[in-house]
Amino acid sequence: MPIARVALPVAADTTFDYWAPDALGVGRGSIVRVQLGPRKLAGVVMDVVPSSDVAPEKLQTIVATAAVPHVPDDVLDMIEFVANYYQEPVGMAAALAVPPAGGAGRRPADGALALTASGREALGRGLSRAPAARALFLQLAAAPSGISAATVAELPAHMRRILRTWREREFVVPVAAPSADAALVALNADQRLAAEAITAASGTFSPFVLFGVTGSGKTDVYLDVAARMIGAGGQVLLLVPEINLTPQLEQRVRAALPGASVVLLHSGLADGARCDHWRQAATGKASLVLGTRLGVFAPMPALALVIVDEEHDASYKQQDNVRYHARDVAVWRAHRRRVPVVLGSATPSLESWLHAQEGRYLRLDLPRRADPRARMPQVRLAGNRPARALEGIGETLRAALAARLARGEQSLVFVNRRGFAPSLLCSACGWEADCPRCSARLTVHRTPATLRCHHCGHDERLPQACPVCGNVDLLPLGFGTQRLERVLAETYPSARIARIDRDSTRARGSFAAMRDQMTANELDILVGTQMLAKGHDFPRLTLVGVLGADNALYSADFRATERLAALLMQVAGRAGRAGLEGEVIIQTDFPDHPVYAALCAHDYERLAESLLAERKMVQLPPFTHVAVLAAEAHQRGDVDAFLRVAHAAGLALAGTGAAQVEIFPPVPALLARRAGFERGQVVVQCARRAALQQFLPSWRNALAGQSGRRVRWVLDVDPAGFA
Repeated sequence: MPIARVALPVAADTTFDYWAPDALGVGRGSIVRVQLGPRKLAGVVMDVVPSSDVAPEKLQTIVATAAVPHVPDDVLDMIEFVANYYQEPVGMAAALAVPPAGGAGRRPADGALALTASGREALGRGLSRAPAARALFLQLAAAPSGISAATVAELPAHMRRILRTWREREFVVPVAAPSADAALVALNADQRLAAEAITAASGTFSPFVLFGVTGSGKTDVYLDVAARMIGAGGQVLLLVPEINLTPQLEQRVRAALPGASVVLLHSGLADGARCDHWRQAATGKASLVLGTRLGVFAPMPALALVIVDEEHDASYKQQDNVRYHARDVAVWRAHRRRVPVVLGSATPSLESWLHAQEGRYLRLDLPRRADPRARMPQVRLAGNRPARALEGIGETLRAALAARLARGEQSLVFVNRRGFAPSLLCSACGWEADCPRCSARLTVHRTPATLRCHHCGHDERLPQACPVCGNVDLLPLGFGTQRLERVLAETYPSARIARIDRDSTRARGSFAAMRDQMTANELDILVGTQMLAKGHDFPRLTLVGVLGADNALYSADFRATERLAALLMQVAGRAGRAGLEGEVIIQTDFPDHPVYAALCAHDYERLAESLLAERKMVQLPPFTHVAVLAAEAHQRGDVDAFLRVAHAAGLALAGTGAAQVEIFPPVPALLARRAGFERGQVVVQCARRAALQQFLPSWRNALAGQSGRRVRWVLDVDPAGFA
């Protein structure tokens, strides 16, 4: 009987051998269920061999195989690449490539649904105390022709139960899938040149950086090329950085490609829907897979094109479990499959920019907005602490908001801090509300009235007096989205205002409902965080006000300036995307900073060149390659002792063959304590990627068993930053 080597989702750097009965038809790529100790787990067969090093009497037999397609060879190769490159257990990497429950999920039963007249009347009343139902009603109300089966499938179980109740009461009824006329737009000259270059590279590995200003129509280029690839019988993989971007993009894709089968793949899908979409991708039935970073593992037998939208976004880097970077894995997959890969952004990452500079990637430029009526917005800098500011909003911004309200145009006030205020201070003794579990301040929230840690989730009641001296004059310092929402409502009582942040969009569908309200011109002012910074197109939004941008300039993270530039250029790009003139007002104490100069000139190219020169001078990525050994324990002494041993072991190994590897002494993490754990790190740097990859496995093996159970540690290869 042959032996199957199965990758299981456990923290072990090995596969597990099992007997593979001929009757089960087990082969490389089979998804199987096996017994591991007391647990039954789903795993992927990485290989089938004639014999095992394990004694025959200790081997168990595979319990069953999943009734789903095999994981194809290119995805198996990608699993092994991710495990080896990112120093992760192969079974944990394999778990990313299989559907939930090993393919045992049921197909979703719900189809497309639309709101009836009686439902609109009945449900429009009395839903204020039922936020999930209200969010669902708003989503249905904003789609007169109905919401698609894919959208229904994305909803969590409790919302689908609400829908079934509404169907029984005939508040909603099944409809044919919402139809759309083909909406591939006519491309301008720059877009056409880009689309033709990508199409001409069909069948070859050709990496492109599609560098286009905000509103330049990068999505139109994606869809034009996707239509050609699908028309030739291929499949297209389109990645976006966040789940919230999928609904609007899905609508555009379905409208532009009405004959194509489009499926979604991300962690927010119900298990049944995700399993069904995985099957459609694996069998080739799905023409286009739209997903977040998880989608890079989708099995696609006819893959012809890979697109990574907003390729600069840090969300593509997984921060826990398997710490892979989906953009880089997508490029690797395109190379393995010999297909073009398009990395699109108005603010490309410095890694991609350098690759284009050095000729490894081909840069395609879209230097102007796609709508011939649209112009890039005027950017104005205003003082950050004006004398007559209201809760941080200066007179310049207030006057601009009033002007938009008078003209019936829309505005966005952006601050990248949720809650009411970042900290709470006693005016008498100087006490500040600290998190008991983290080395961070507690954030003031007013709805509900709590102090909350945004790192570990700890919350407590908002105190009425100082716990140290009893003073009742407690001052909330700074401002967040809740505070700005309140002051704007007081200043402009007739304005229709909505706040969009992680707190206000917890109910599934609520973000989509607010976006639809904005599109329907039912809102005047949006107050929001970076959730609104990219991928959204509101034709009547003509003003963007930015507060608190300077905070990023104080960060110790070497990527902070690059990320601030990307964030500000993206959020500024929301203004003036149609025929109405746009304006951006940024409140800052540093009007001469290069980031703001580049923003005013709409010149990301000059800023990117400047940042690359700085990175080269101090030998930081992308001119060097970095890995971070991060450790945590309940006691600081345990962390420090482990990292001292790890540092010494690394120095010994570096001296025996990887001389180019530089190992820095242990230091506390930027957030030195989180959720009750003391945290520290050792940074390893090397000018040559191959030398670093040669060093890391040996170092990792040397660390195994050093920490015991008191210290948890991970290796993070190509980290998003030094946390």
